[in-house]
Amino acid sequence: MSAALFRGTGMRERVARLALLLTLIFAAASPAFAFNPDEVLKDPVLEQRARNLTSQLRCMVCQNQSIDDSNAELARDLRVLVRERLVEGDSDKAVIDYVVSRYGEFVLLKPRLSLRTVLLWGAPIGLTLAGIFAVFVFSRRRASQEQPQKLSADEEERIRNLIEK
Repeated sequence: MSAALFRGTGMRERVARLALLLTLIFAAASPAFAFNPDEVLKDPVLEQRARNLTSQLRCMVCQNQSIDDSNAELARDLRVLVRERLVEGDSDKAVIDYVVSRYGEFVLLKPRLSLRTVLLWGAPIGLTLAGIFAVFVFSRRRASQEQPQKLSADEEERIRNLIEK
């Protein structure tokens, strides 16, 4: 089959097809490398719960991947830990709480809603609104200030005399 794929074409086309074929092979196989078969639980319900939990936890090495998708050793250790806790009978919440107690809130891909996260997300909006309000108040105050009155003829004459001395 591979011989038929490259027969009757120019060298550039052959190289391009080979590059495309290799790209497709490696792209299709890359998610399979993250998850090891020895980590799979025999109980399909527990396995589904484990997969759900590991997709919610951040890999502390990769930081933009879940531990379900990561190849890092720490991610593998965390996947095994999640499965061990589930086999011991822990609830999903208990497993998440355990991992958060060890690694902090950052381990959650979707952080919990708390005062801290509200402040973190709300502070930029609040500061922007405060800045807009300050600019508005400042510009209104400047506009409402009285313009200086023109000097009378006597006052202008007096100033001219003081300057000339």
